[in-house]
Amino acid sequence: MPTPYYLIDEKLLVNNLEILKGIKDRTGCKILLAQKAFSCYHFYPLIAKYLDGTTASGLFEARLGFEEMGKETHVFSPAYREEEFEEICRYADHIIFNSAAQLAKYRGQAKAAGISCGIRVNPELSTQDKAIYDPCAPYSRMGVTLANFSEELLYSIEGLHFHTLCEQNADALERTLDEIVNRFGKYFDRIKWINFGGGHHITRADYDIEKLVSLINAFKSKYKLEVYLEPGEAVVLDSGFLVSTVLDIVDNGKKIAILDTSAACHMPDVLEVPYTPRVFGSGADKEYAYILSSCTCLAGDIIGEYAFAKQLKFGDQLIFEDMALYTFVKNNTFNGINLPSIVKLNQQGEFEVINSFGYQDFKSRL
Repeated sequence: MPTPYYLIDEKLLVNNLEILKGIKDRTGCKILLAQKAFSCYHFYPLIAKYLDGTTASGLFEARLGFEEMGKETHVFSPAYREEEFEEICRYADHIIFNSAAQLAKYRGQAKAAGISCGIRVNPELSTQDKAIYDPCAPYSRMGVTLANFSEELLYSIEGLHFHTLCEQNADALERTLDEIVNRFGKYFDRIKWINFGGGHHITRADYDIEKLVSLINAFKSKYKLEVYLEPGEAVVLDSGFLVSTVLDIVDNGKKIAILDTSAACHMPDVLEVPYTPRVFGSGADKEYAYILSSCTCLAGDIIGEYAFAKQLKFGDQLIFEDMALYTFVKNNTFNGINLPSIVKLNQQGEFEVINSFGYQDFKSRL
C-alpha cells in the first residue's frame, strides 16, 4: 500500500468506545465526541452505537456531526458569525455561548429554533502546565468568570459548560469540580444540565475510572443535573497509526532518515506542543540511532530522535503510534506535500482505503 497513510484499527477504537459506554452505563451521564480531535466521519456510525452525539466548534463541524452521526449536536464557539448562526440552529440542539453579550445577541434566535442554551464558565483554576491549552490562564478569552457572571443570565440558559483539562486524570477533574461548585454551585437549582468538557484521558491505561464514576454519581445525586462529557482524544486514543517510508539516509554528525511524511504537514502537534511520537519497534536501548526527519524544505521539520535494533535502509516502513487524534483534522499541504490516505483495518482484519488525496486537493485550496 503506498505510503504515507493513516491507519485506524476498528478493534482498538471499539475497545475505547466500550470503556466510555461502561461509564455511561454506570453513571447515566451522556458522552459526546469532540470533533475537533477526530472528524473522520466514516467511523461515525460505529461511534454512534456507543456515544450520544457530537460537539462542534462552529458551523462546519456542527453540520458534519448532524449529517453523519445524528443524535445530539452541541456547539460552542468563542464568538458566532451572524451570517452562519441561522444555519447552525438547523443542526444544533444545544448551543453554548462564551459571553453575556453573545448570549444576549443570539438567545432569541436559538430559543425560537427550540435549542437549549448554555454558557461557558471559567473556574480560574489551572490544573495543567501546557499554557497553549489552558483556558484558565491569565487573560483567557474562554468562559465567563465569576466576577462577570450575573444572575440575569439564568433567565436565558438551561445549562453550564466548562472545559479546563488537557490529557488529564480524574484528580484534575475533582479539583476543578470543587472550584465550579464553590463559584457557581448556588445557581445549579436554576439549570437543567452541566457539561464537564473534554480533556479527560479516560481510555488511558492509568486513568482512574473509579474516581470518575464516583465523581459523576455523587454530583448527579446531589444536584439532580444531566451531566455531559465531551472527550476527543479518549475516543480514539492509541487506535490510529501513521505509516511512512524511508526515502534517504544522510549523515551530518548523526544519521538522519528522511521520510515521506512530515511533522509540519501530517502531525502538526509534534511541532506545536511539542512532543515526540512513539515509533513501533524503537527504544532507547537499541543500537542504531537516527534523527527522523521530513521531506519538506522546512529545516526544523524534525519528528524526533530514535534508536532501532537494525540499521534503517531505503524502503523501510516506520509506524508512528497514536496518530488518530489531531492529525487529519489539522494536516495541511504545505510545500505541496500530499495528504496521507486514510485506511481502515476492520474488525475482520481486512484493510480498506476510505479516502485518498492528490494534486486537485492541493490546488483547490489555493
